[in-house]
Amino acid sequence: MIKLSEILIYGDPRLRQKANEATDPGAHAQLIERMRRVMEDANGIGLASTQLGEMIRVIVWKTDTHSGALVNPELTLGEEQEILQEGCLSVPGMAADVKRATRVEACGYDETGRRVKFKAHGLIARVLQHEVDHLDGVLFLDRCEPGTLRPTPATQTPGI
Repeated sequence: MIKLSEILIYGDPRLRQKANEATDPGAHAQLIERMRRVMEDANGIGLASTQLGEMIRVIVWKTDTHSGALVNPELTLGEEQEILQEGCLSVPGMAADVKRATRVEACGYDETGRRVKFKAHGLIARVLQHEVDHLDGVLFLDRCEPGTLRPTPATQTPGI
């Protein structure tokens, strides 16, 4: 069983570091599998490799309707934005309102190293933005609407 202690917690300086580009995008299948296990064990819906102390640009996500992994993800944000509550596996017990684009175009590499490009909206678009922020050393705390950061039981806010 995966230990939740594998996930870095707010205050760890590695969460503020920018991850490096993967030089061989198809060489990260084991990392992706580990990330998926940790994310699912933590009841999360997204995870960035930097949250495990791996400083390479890899993200995973899984919701009721969609799952995936991207190596070297790049996002093009749509213009429309909305404010919704977010939490984070690296900032347990806290939530805040965060403004994000409602639609994104994502590109990068899948776990086999194949170039992929797709459009996402709603929750998936939000998760992708949250995780790519992690790869850039940015936390949802940096983007929260003023005065909205609050303690929240873990059962009420999905950890992204």
